[in-house]
Amino acid sequence: MPAYDLILRNGTLIDGSGKPRRAADIAVRDDRIAAIGAPGSLRGDNEFDVAGKVVAPGFIDVHTHDDTALIENPGMAMKASQGVTTVVCGNCGASPAPYIRLQDTPHFLSLIVKKDAFLSRTFAEFAGKVEAARPAINGAFLVGHSTLRLSVMGNDLDRAARSDEVSAMRDMLDGALGDGAIGMSSGLFYPPAMHATTDEVAEIAAPLGKHKAVYTAHMRDEGNEILQAMDETFEIGRRAGASIVVSHHKCSSRQNFGRMRETLPKFEAAAKDWPIAFDVYPYVAGSTILRKEMIDRADKVLVTWSDALPAASGRDLRDVAKELGCTVHEAADRLQPAGAIYFQMSEADVQKALSHPMAMIGSDGLPLDKHPHPRLWGTFPRVLGHYSRDLKLFPLEDAVRRMTSLSARNFGLSKRGLVREGYYADLCVFDPDTVADTATFEAPVMPARGIELTICNGIPVWQAGKATDRYPGRVLRLQELKAEA
Repeated sequence: MPAYDLILRNGTLIDGSGKPRRAADIAVRDDRIAAIGAPGSLRGDNEFDVAGKVVAPGFIDVHTHDDTALIENPGMAMKASQGVTTVVCGNCGASPAPYIRLQDTPHFLSLIVKKDAFLSRTFAEFAGKVEAARPAINGAFLVGHSTLRLSVMGNDLDRAARSDEVSAMRDMLDGALGDGAIGMSSGLFYPPAMHATTDEVAEIAAPLGKHKAVYTAHMRDEGNEILQAMDETFEIGRRAGASIVVSHHKCSSRQNFGRMRETLPKFEAAAKDWPIAFDVYPYVAGSTILRKEMIDRADKVLVTWSDALPAASGRDLRDVAKELGCTVHEAADRLQPAGAIYFQMSEADVQKALSHPMAMIGSDGLPLDKHPHPRLWGTFPRVLGHYSRDLKLFPLEDAVRRMTSLSARNFGLSKRGLVREGYYADLCVFDPDTVADTATFEAPVMPARGIELTICNGIPVWQAGKATDRYPGRVLRLQELKAEA
């Protein structure tokens, strides 16, 4: 009889492909799925009876800012508790490496870095820090275009980069990809990069094609000029020879509600001749740094953190301003540096984006926020429970596909995202009848219901409502992913 390390018996297998569920046993040996058989057909010394539960691939969170959380909080409970086994980091142009000005952390990078020691001159150095922390789940990493700009240009950012600066940034990206980064992200919406031209970004991104890496974009505009921003994003990716992912697709501000009717067909048309995808989070509010120019675009603003006034965390900016005896814009100045949640999307648009077959799921949570957006703890169960089971926007099989195989394919995460023999044993067991997010805007740090078991590389990391204190996560490097393909 074959010796298996772990057996999931009598479960309902949703394998990540989108195909109908079926009853099956799953066997794990070392870090791989060793066998898939009929219920009761597989035996081992360590068996879990998961009758009545769904067995799915571990979820892939394609849009995170977990770069340094993997080091500071290696248990990664906020993700393992959702069934997430892999996080894609370095999004929106912000990454801790490569960064050569190590003496202080720029305000923009404070979104993901609270300790200067985590800034790293090379991607290899940063990856080594992650591996030394031995996180519970896997991390794949993008290089931030804004980080490259801050590294090469310092504070002189209110202009396009010179040709010598472009060359230096391009070489840094090439080196990071050679060290295992999986692509480059940009955040042309943010101050460190908003003066970068299309040509600048496309020329810096040139090594992506050579390495067969991905380009992800927090676009220059997600509001009035969203169609032009999509064109720019597509142009950059095509010129670089890279597959393209548009981050956290939304139509922001009330005057743009309903424009998914324009953007989704535009994605479909562009994807006919180029690999293009997008990710979505299942909420009507976003979260980032506190910026005065964003306040008037939102119906409501919640403060997530403030170095100047820590007591403002979790409070409505209007109430903080009233207490300070000033306008909301003046309050924003007085709270800096700070972060905020902005209520600026329509539920109808969110549902249209989530329902689109091209849509991947990403949390975009900020784990270092004192009062984070609930998406940090609730994204994946919310899609499974609220949107798939309760609202019936899409079948459970398709919800799982958007969290697993679609994500693995678009980011080149070989041998993950499907329950297949020979694939890595990244698995999630959940109760389809009870799975639900419990995190709220008022109480955002709450684990989900219904996630029974999360297994990463063959090792349980979340079980019976708590972390197991086991740490099998890995840095997923580009060259190793290609070798697995």
